[in-house]
Amino acid sequence: MNKNPVLWKFDYRYLALISFGLLLLLFAFAGGLQELVVRWDKQEEYSHGYILPFITLYFIWQRKNLIQRSGFSPSWMGFGIVFLALIVFLVGEISALYILIHYAFIAVLMGIALAIMGWPAVKPVIVPILLLIFTIPLPYFLEASLSANLQLLSSKMGVYFIRWCQIPVYLEGNIIDLGSYKLQVVEACSGLRYLFPLMSLGFICAYLYDTTFWKRALVVLSTIPITLFMNSFRIAMIGVLVDNWGNAMAEGFLHDFEGWVVFMACLGILIVEMLVLARIGEDRRPFAEIFGLTADQPASAAAEVKIRPLSLPFSAIVAVLAVATVTVFSIDKRDEVFPERKNFPLFPMQLSSWQGRHASMEDRVINKLGLSDYILADFKQDQGAPVNLYAAYYASQRKGISPHSPRVCIPGGGWQIADIERKDLGHLAVNRIVIKKGEMTQLVYYWFQQRGRSLANEYLMKWYLFKDALLLNRTDGALVRLTTMVNPGENLDLADQRLQVFAKEVLPVLPQYIPE
Repeated sequence: MNKNPVLWKFDYRYLALISFGLLLLLFAFAGGLQELVVRWDKQEEYSHGYILPFITLYFIWQRKNLIQRSGFSPSWMGFGIVFLALIVFLVGEISALYILIHYAFIAVLMGIALAIMGWPAVKPVIVPILLLIFTIPLPYFLEASLSANLQLLSSKMGVYFIRWCQIPVYLEGNIIDLGSYKLQVVEACSGLRYLFPLMSLGFICAYLYDTTFWKRALVVLSTIPITLFMNSFRIAMIGVLVDNWGNAMAEGFLHDFEGWVVFMACLGILIVEMLVLARIGEDRRPFAEIFGLTADQPASAAAEVKIRPLSLPFSAIVAVLAVATVTVFSIDKRDEVFPERKNFPLFPMQLSSWQGRHASMEDRVINKLGLSDYILADFKQDQGAPVNLYAAYYASQRKGISPHSPRVCIPGGGWQIADIERKDLGHLAVNRIVIKKGEMTQLVYYWFQQRGRSLANEYLMKWYLFKDALLLNRTDGALVRLTTMVNPGENLDLADQRLQVFAKEVLPVLPQYIPE
């Protein structure tokens, strides 16, 4: 005799507890979620983040019949996931590493689902929950590095396409010189505005693509080369249009419209790829059969309705969420320490035999860098080339704003890195870079001056930033860069000596402006 199917439901007390737990979750993560929305609003490449949570909710709702029929078996593994995620969350709150907060939020959601329903009920919706990962922006320093590399790659590929069209063109860093017009491949044209939305779309398509795993994985991974190719093609297309119909083709509405057309072309390529994949391999079926939402059959009228008893793992989660919420509000009252310092405009322009002269940067550059204070000055002795001193000070790096690495910024100015190494000067460890542009050569030293430490390793700098934010409640720090021209016929050893002599003069002065 067949048993009637069972439908699991919650009574009003359990629903009230779930609502209270989710309310605690939102209160605890309010700061991190607010920062997430700010990034969505400020950066077009993440603006798709607004719609992804609703798509996730729709996909979960679409599987509601299957979830109701699943045998609910609350799991203590869910409590363990939430407990570990909340530890990561609190570390992120103290250090203001928002990426830790954002990933912890998704982990908590996953843990809550396991604690309430167990793996059999959660399994059908685990992919929609993972879709939320695409709402999380990259840390600023990783995004800046990725954007700079994509700018260079897109510029090179775009120039290749332009030359293929028999148009003479010269590339200098990110600047494409067409003779009558210089087309600058700025950060907005790096391809990130296509890459992140298209990867999200590729993930959604893979979820709807009911086929073998390797085909689904290929759909997601192929979004990367598709983006690079089409973004380079767009740059080339703008160059060709400018060469034939004038500078207006690279500005205003036409520029933005071309970007929209290229994105739709990327989507078209993705669809064609899935059509082709549907016709190869052992799992050959018509595309209409393997692409789309799976329709779950509703329960029969004879189904037995059972009330789900209170889940002890979820009750324990509500308790730790309450503790985490109280802890977060206690942390928020702890003001960051901002040590006293002199402002860089007061920096002496006479250092022993070195005579300096102030220079300045454009406001748009200052705003882009997000720095609190800076010095840009040329120092010169009676003989030899001048040494350019640049120091960018950040009073707080809590919101992810940090110094831009010169090895990322230098290529964007048309300079090529000929050599890079770590050099120990005895009193100072620096990154030593030889850069070239045409016949010109420059030597660059740079390091990170961070709360009494002089660090050349950028990842070690991030570790100490995290540690000091946690223990000292300080995230201030600076990037220091020394640059000198290598004159024609001059040996690199002389340029090294010049920078090392100047470094000995400037190091004792810097702590007044970059506090230890």
